[in-house]
Amino acid sequence: MYNEKVMEYFVNPRNVGVIPNADGIGEAGSPACGDEMKVYLKIEGDVIVDVKFQTYGCASAIASSSMATEMVKGKTIKEALALTNKDVVEALGGLPGPKIHCSVLAEQTIKRALLDYANRHNIHIEELDGIEFEDVHHDHDHEEE
Repeated sequence: MYNEKVMEYFVNPRNVGVIPNADGIGEAGSPACGDEMKVYLKIEGDVIVDVKFQTYGCASAIASSSMATEMVKGKTIKEALALTNKDVVEALGGLPGPKIHCSVLAEQTIKRALLDYANRHNIHIEELDGIEFEDVHHDHDHEEE
């Protein structure tokens, strides 16, 4: 069901943990399947210098969280905001259709952490204007089945 890369990021996830006094924290979940993600960001200037995550969920959820954090670490805020769930799926070499929602959760959790950062520091980030966070469990759980 899972390819080798997904299994690698599930069995040996990168960036697991908590950042005390994080600059931004984002959370997202899918009650329908029970996946819950939390991302912590440390930002200096406009660069994400550290990122950690905690995920409760299936192999796809953990692999997606791990890959997404790898993809934004060392990037600017604008570069991180450009990350899409399709980028995460592609970097993982694909996910089974019913598990695509895990990559959406990862994207949304990072964007929520960046929004939290902007709100905490009274910073306007143009790319966050108009972003709407969807309820992942309604829109994506069975979309590809």
